[in-house]
Amino acid sequence: MEPSDVARLYRRLEPLHSMIYFAPEIGEELAELGIEHPRAQYFAQRSAAMGAVGPGVVAATYYNFNPALVARFVPMIWMSASPEAVLNGRLRAADRALRRLLGDAVSSQEFERAGLLARKAAEACTPEGRALYAAHADLPRPDEPHLALWYAITLLREYRGDGHLAALIDAGVSGLEALILHTATGKGFVPEVAQKTRGWSPEQWGEGAAGLRERGLLDAELGLTEEGAAFRDRIEDATNRASVAPWEHLGADGCAELAELGGGLTKRLLEAGAFPAGVFAPGADRTPKG
Repeated sequence: MEPSDVARLYRRLEPLHSMIYFAPEIGEELAELGIEHPRAQYFAQRSAAMGAVGPGVVAATYYNFNPALVARFVPMIWMSASPEAVLNGRLRAADRALRRLLGDAVSSQEFERAGLLARKAAEACTPEGRALYAAHADLPRPDEPHLALWYAITLLREYRGDGHLAALIDAGVSGLEALILHTATGKGFVPEVAQKTRGWSPEQWGEGAAGLRERGLLDAELGLTEEGAAFRDRIEDATNRASVAPWEHLGADGCAELAELGGGLTKRLLEAGAFPAGVFAPGADRTPKG
């Protein structure tokens, strides 16, 4: 498969997983466990698969968060709830959120078929050097079709994410620089949201941007230069090459079918308002189109 094919499949499917980070249901479930701050909830739900890990592990595996922000909440979150309790709450939240956003579609043949295809693709994922993927792969697989699909896409998403970190490291890009470059594409968070939610001060953000300008990757308006766009394209190509195994395992026909089914479900998810306005740039995949 071509790198662009891998990226296209990822974009079709990823929102079906990442809706969990914006769903009010996850906030309700974790608040009942005593985890109330939005950043604490994010750290808890995504890292719980690794066990009661400390701030260093969380910062390392997330990459673009300020380690000082992580340390404000980790490991304190594990004093409120065990990783097992958090994982159970997360699954309940995913169930509730998908039912709210997609209604009867969660019981459709399309959802079940998409889940089967996504699980087949995930069979080819391997754990070497992929900490977040490996941790989630050790979890029990849900039986209900809509949760089975959500779980399979979670595996595919973390598998790709782990590979992306390796590409960033190879390119000599820090976590803060990676975040700034991503916002500069106009396809991710708006800069203000990225800076705030990832815990970087205006001074730190400015210093990171200045360093990227010195490298010729950003222009004076913090947009990508021609060199910067090419640099980031190389990182994305490396990420796609490192993430191709599941899709080659699924095969061309399976990929085409999953892209169609998953794209349809994602479109409905976006139209249902799964992601809040003002968080993502207009070019982001999690922004409704048309």
